[in-house]
Amino acid sequence: MKILLIEDDSVTAGFVANGLREQGHGVDIADNGRDGLFLAAGTPFDLLIVDRMLPGLDGLALVKTVRGAGLKVPVLFLTALGSVDDRVSGLNAGGDDYLVKPFAFAELLARVDALCRRPTLQDQQTVLRCGDLELDLLKRRVRRRERPIELQPREFDLLAYLLRHAGQVVTRTMLLEHVWELHFDPKTNVVETHISRLRSKIDKGFDVDLIHTVRGAGYILRAPE
Repeated sequence: MKILLIEDDSVTAGFVANGLREQGHGVDIADNGRDGLFLAAGTPFDLLIVDRMLPGLDGLALVKTVRGAGLKVPVLFLTALGSVDDRVSGLNAGGDDYLVKPFAFAELLARVDALCRRPTLQDQQTVLRCGDLELDLLKRRVRRRERPIELQPREFDLLAYLLRHAGQVVTRTMLLEHVWELHFDPKTNVVETHISRLRSKIDKGFDVDLIHTVRGAGYILRAPE
């Protein structure tokens, strides 16, 4: 298995990495949250082992970002924060398991093996594209023809949803449920307003429109063939 260990304590990192390597696992190490996130985004791993208290970017924020980007890689928190609230917050952030320091290596190995046996969705895509439009889920960055495009958080989420369904018609109801998490019609033009704003940023100034209205059905993000 290929494992990413994100741990700032060099003694702990060395102990864990050496033990896992002796069991035949490949281990990469990051000693801060930002480097860990960069590695997690750029390389497919079978498992992340993450400390909670990390410099640069704490473990909870790191895992939330990974999950927000759609990465399904299993995550084991390995941390000194062991209260019930700590465990709950770690699992709610997207962790699959939680082991408190100090720990027995045999237990860590058993948990690693159990997580690596779990079936996972191998969807490691963090950059979405349609034609000359590119959206980076982890960096929260949008470009078209290498031109940076600044979006508000809801506009970013809306565009990400359209990109995930590029070439497909998405309805107003689908957008309300998946972008706004509303399971009822608020009887406002919130979708239409955001689509209009998004068009003004994504399509304005370019010779080809990507966002199209399908009359009576919804919207479609489509690049010309």
